[in-house]
Amino acid sequence: MIRTYTECKFEGQPMAKELAYHDEAAVGYDRAFAHVSRHFLPFLLSAARVASGMKVLDIATGTGLAAAESLLVVGPTGHVVAADVSEAMVGQARQRLGAAANVTFAVEDGQSLSFADCSFDALTCSLGLMFFPDPSRGLSEFLRVLRPGGRAAASVATVPERTYNGRINTAMAKHLPAISEATARTFSLGDSARLRQLLEKAGFQNIEITSQAHRFKMPSFDAYFGPFERGGGSTGQAYLTLPQSVRDIVREEVQRNLGGTGGPVEIEVEYQFASGQRC
Repeated sequence: MIRTYTECKFEGQPMAKELAYHDEAAVGYDRAFAHVSRHFLPFLLSAARVASGMKVLDIATGTGLAAAESLLVVGPTGHVVAADVSEAMVGQARQRLGAAANVTFAVEDGQSLSFADCSFDALTCSLGLMFFPDPSRGLSEFLRVLRPGGRAAASVATVPERTYNGRINTAMAKHLPAISEATARTFSLGDSARLRQLLEKAGFQNIEITSQAHRFKMPSFDAYFGPFERGGGSTGQAYLTLPQSVRDIVREEVQRNLGGTGGPVEIEVEYQFASGQRC
């Protein structure tokens, strides 16, 4: 993500500017990132112990990729709630999953959930926790809405060099100063010791921190960069704000960092998975 998820005021509405940003990020998100996210979702659901018949909350659902994966696991006797702070993201999730009978959608602030205590058997949060203004508050809410014995699991990015769009954001940061702060936010929970400390502080027990890496292969640089160049996700939306001359500079730098040939591209991506249980 390019901007931080922080409280602000815009046109008299708290957080309106940031919510508008998240809405923009919904544009083309799947085109740029879906194949990456899907690869790691089984690890997230495994960390949360999602199983048949469960009621699952997927917070920061984005376009509904993790919620869709949970639906396959919980089956017809289970239920999934797909929730996000962005109405546009929830709209994308609804388009993906709306035909399912056992899914509901909600616009929710992950730090102030509207659900009653002990509402869910499991909770997932895919690449969202690091954008909370106060991750500790979010984790406390995760714990509150879990039933005793339930687990919450969150995936987070580690370092820029091991994210799918990290090189693009690094190149753009030289021309869009706000991206430097946003990049710091993106990797703010990459340290496993800090993750464990936050989970412990929130009251979770039986904490597990694991990591998974995968090397993604694209047939050409254009196959990699093209979705971002067309405005895919928050990275692509930020790229489109640059003058054409700067876009060319960014593109050339990213291509050079990936070998410079324009041929096949390989990018290793690593996520950490942090989970804990309400006992």
